[in-house]
Amino acid sequence: MVAEAVAVVTFVGVIAYAVFGGADYGAGIWDLAAGTGERGARIRRQIDRSIGPVWEANHVWLIFVIVMIWSAFPRVFATLMTTLAVPWSLVGLGIVFRGGAFVFRKSSPSFAQARLHGVVFAGASLATPFFLGTIAGAIAGGRVPLDGGDQWTSWTGPLSIVGGVLAVLVTVFAAGVLLTADAATADPADLHGGREITEWFRIRSLVVAVVTGAAAIAAAVTIELTADSLRDGLHGRAAPLIAASAIAGAVTIHGLRQRRYLQARIGAVAAVAAVVAGWGVAQYPDVLVDHATIDEVAGADATLTGLLIVAGVASITVLPALVWLLRLASRPSWN
Repeated sequence: MVAEAVAVVTFVGVIAYAVFGGADYGAGIWDLAAGTGERGARIRRQIDRSIGPVWEANHVWLIFVIVMIWSAFPRVFATLMTTLAVPWSLVGLGIVFRGGAFVFRKSSPSFAQARLHGVVFAGASLATPFFLGTIAGAIAGGRVPLDGGDQWTSWTGPLSIVGGVLAVLVTVFAAGVLLTADAATADPADLHGGREITEWFRIRSLVVAVVTGAAAIAAAVTIELTADSLRDGLHGRAAPLIAASAIAGAVTIHGLRQRRYLQARIGAVAAVAAVVAGWGVAQYPDVLVDHATIDEVAGADATLTGLLIVAGVASITVLPALVWLLRLASRPSWN
């Protein structure tokens, strides 16, 4: 039971990173779509306002997940970092290039340099979730054996490619909804928000929501054809979560259409969280689908107990600070 508890806590970190980190990546992709001219500049300022205070803090979830897997399931960690070394390396490069470009764009001495940094920021924001999605697809599709697998074919299968595309669209969907809500609460007198920017995000977020739904259907078809174990889990114990994600997506679309932005924000977060949780529940008790269960690869009980204690301490020290930061960042007066 201790191993299962650690696995649950670890996967909570996966869900948190998918929601909060994913929204940050999606905001970078929206930056790429902002266009040129004064309106494009206003859209980018709104994006900077929304993610500026929190964009780096959200990586705490990825660090948490990596450390937990490394400590609790060392054989799995070794396999993931060797078999999937290529996409993990590309993820790391994406995070570094994205962060550097986001910072350097603000202090660029010329417009050309600022544009270059903006393209790098947006491109890395798109590439990073794609490769994270290929990693998830490789694990879910049973392409990562415990003793190691091929470093190329493991993450380039159909489910990995579909997973990468879906990951990108989910981040764009979540970010679009959150940016719409943020723009709606911004001071119309400044250049951060206003009705025009809110409508720009709202209309495009509705389109992205529909496209993301279509991609989710394509992912379901791919799972049916290529991933028997995951398919059985999704048809069984994970089915309520998948249904909840679809319902939350519909609630989000309704909220955007009716300009009920709090409803849309809650729906978007719930939709992403539910679909990622559905993945985890569907492949339980496997850590590596078809190759290793939680109990088979768990570390020593003393280590697992220590990790639970550390996670408990973090929940009362780190989480309140993150919640407070997010509350401050959501206020219209935040600059």
